[in-house]
Amino acid sequence: MDSVRPFHGAATDVSATSDTRGRKQMAYPRVPDVIAAELRTRIIEGEVPDGTFLPKQDELLEEFRVSRPSLREALRILEAEGLLAVQRGTIGGSLVRIPTAETVAYTIGLSLQSRHGSLGDIAVALRAMEPLAAAMCASRKDGREEMLAELESIAAASENAVDNIDEFTRLSRSFHERLVANCPNETIRLLVGALEVLWSHQESAWAKEATACGAYPDEAVRQSALRAHRQIIDAIRSGSADTIGELVAHHLTESGHYPRSVTKRVHVTSSPDGRTTLGARSR
Repeated sequence: MDSVRPFHGAATDVSATSDTRGRKQMAYPRVPDVIAAELRTRIIEGEVPDGTFLPKQDELLEEFRVSRPSLREALRILEAEGLLAVQRGTIGGSLVRIPTAETVAYTIGLSLQSRHGSLGDIAVALRAMEPLAAAMCASRKDGREEMLAELESIAAASENAVDNIDEFTRLSRSFHERLVANCPNETIRLLVGALEVLWSHQESAWAKEATACGAYPDEAVRQSALRAHRQIIDAIRSGSADTIGELVAHHLTESGHYPRSVTKRVHVTSSPDGRTTLGARSR
């Protein structure tokens, strides 16, 4: 039988429960939960870098001195949380995946889907929150030039792709995603970044449908969007937080940035493994 013992700071707190006679009994944590807690801490604290493998199971068994079933259950817990991607085969192992905006988007997407949430919900949230994230970009001191260079590069590429609808759509979304990704507030960057991921999947699907039926916005609308992106960059460069917030809000409202399918429900069709598909279904 496995024994529960502290390893490298793993939680070993106990709680009290009552038996049928009203006497208190000590409830000890399950061994797989303790192992999962220790490995989770190592992953989140960066002791095991993103994209690398955990030690082999035999090594972990030697370290923790538990049974193989307990270790496997601990790994399944972390896999279900999206912190591990278990790869089978001769070169398999447990690949570490640090939570990202994409994995948060998956969870939010599932939650919205369970509540029959519409794409319009996401559109309204982005209209309210992206201007705030963009305004914070204008206050950045560190990494300012790198941020401006990145946004300039995307804007220039968009101008060259104005006649390539698929590429233009991808770059337009990339501009907004990177704008949010450069927000200096970690919480806003993660939450709004997740909404951007949800919306980018939707807009990509919409662009294909609109192109097929000849309903994609004409070049004049695309040029207007490009001008708005340039104005946003200039506002960041001048450090004008109020101006950039107004510019982004106006751009999201006026540029046709939110397609007509906002009444459709959010629909998630895959798992949080880096290949999540976030789409929509008609009501």
